[in-house]
Amino acid sequence: MNYPVWEVPFIGSQLVIAIIAIFHVLVSHFAVGGGFYLPMAEMLARRRGDLAWRAVVKKHSKFFLVFTAVFGTITGVGIWFSIGLANPEATSTLIHYFVFGWAMEWVVFLVELTTIAVYYYTWDRIPDSLHIKIGWAYAIASWLTLVIINGILCFMLTPGDTWVGVAGSGHETHVFWNAFFNPTYWPGLLIRTLFCLCIAGCFALLTASRIDGDKQPELKADIIRWSVRWLIPLFVLLPFAGAWYVWQVPAVQRHILELGFSTIGPGAFTVVTRMGLMFVLSFATLLAIVYLLAYRNPRDFKLGSAIVIILLMQAAIASTEMTREMLRKPFVIARHMFSNGVRLTQVAGYNAQGYLAQSPWVKASDRQAWAALDAQGAAATNAPDYQAQSFVRGQLMFRGQCLACHTVDGYRAMRGFLAGRDHKGVGNILTMLHDYKDDSPYHAFMPPLVGTPAEITALNVYLDSLAAPPQK
Repeated sequence: MNYPVWEVPFIGSQLVIAIIAIFHVLVSHFAVGGGFYLPMAEMLARRRGDLAWRAVVKKHSKFFLVFTAVFGTITGVGIWFSIGLANPEATSTLIHYFVFGWAMEWVVFLVELTTIAVYYYTWDRIPDSLHIKIGWAYAIASWLTLVIINGILCFMLTPGDTWVGVAGSGHETHVFWNAFFNPTYWPGLLIRTLFCLCIAGCFALLTASRIDGDKQPELKADIIRWSVRWLIPLFVLLPFAGAWYVWQVPAVQRHILELGFSTIGPGAFTVVTRMGLMFVLSFATLLAIVYLLAYRNPRDFKLGSAIVIILLMQAAIASTEMTREMLRKPFVIARHMFSNGVRLTQVAGYNAQGYLAQSPWVKASDRQAWAALDAQGAAATNAPDYQAQSFVRGQLMFRGQCLACHTVDGYRAMRGFLAGRDHKGVGNILTMLHDYKDDSPYHAFMPPLVGTPAEITALNVYLDSLAAPPQK
């Protein structure tokens, strides 16, 4: 534990990341898909000589610029801020091993911001042919940011045998491209590109819904139906892309998905099951609304219906992103680092020397007191300050190894999970987590509990305080 723990009451640090990230994914994917929508729509308007259509595209580009450049940038910074606090070990790993990738992304991102600003502010100031070329330059730059980020995101689930083989040796950067073009890279890129195009169509419907259907019925109907066609690739290709992606996921991670869906029959819905059902329902409802309200009756398509479509798309994105996150469990970087920041190669050392042995966040006086208690063995339980020292020690163990995914009261609350369990019951759970056997019910979802027997006993003491009913 090389960093102070960021304890977020009730919702937990991981949920903070999820809230920011899910909104950022919507905006950033719109930035990519909309980058293709704008020049293609402008080309169509120019070819038709339709000034009214061109005016709508220009209006849409203003909304696009403000929404993506402002909110996309803010949420992007928010992600970095939150992940750096919630899981500094994983964040540090991604920065150190993908320095070249982040450098490429920032260069392309600057080009992206520049070209979209130039594109909007040069409407009616430069020849249309040149303006369209600038639009295409933005489209390519924005898609390249996705190309780069997708490699790093997919790496966290499938780093690949080559990278895992050298992880921790100091030669990780020598196999940069192996890690970047990892097993799920290409299907992941296809899925995200499809979502980008679909989101572009959804937001175009938002702009088109504000056209007065009484004054400009043909224009509104034409733009809405053309925008709906942007959703067709997603509806047709996504099932095949999803199957390709799942096929590339290692069997160990795929087992979590299979386990989740196998519980639908008995009615024991896991998180993966709920996320899968959420995607199916939101996706199907989105298809129905788009066809019945937008494509079939474009002149009567209202702003409220367009907002519902955006919300359904947000739900579909949220469910797919949550499913991808669940597939990594119990890792944050598969086969390398657990969700609490403990590396796979550190488990044996922590068990032998102690999880808190080298922690800079432990006071020297506390460490000396713990060593004295450990030297007494079983007799230490009779010491007058045993409970107090064990509580402090156990709380540090809890903060370092449990707070990454749990809260005391709230999201994945430990108090609720442990309610009614006695000292022995809590100890049995800790023993299962520490032994980390393949047949353990926690093996597929939770990291191993590391530490010396004395540290685990101290954690038991601290958790007893959460399991006990509150004093009245």
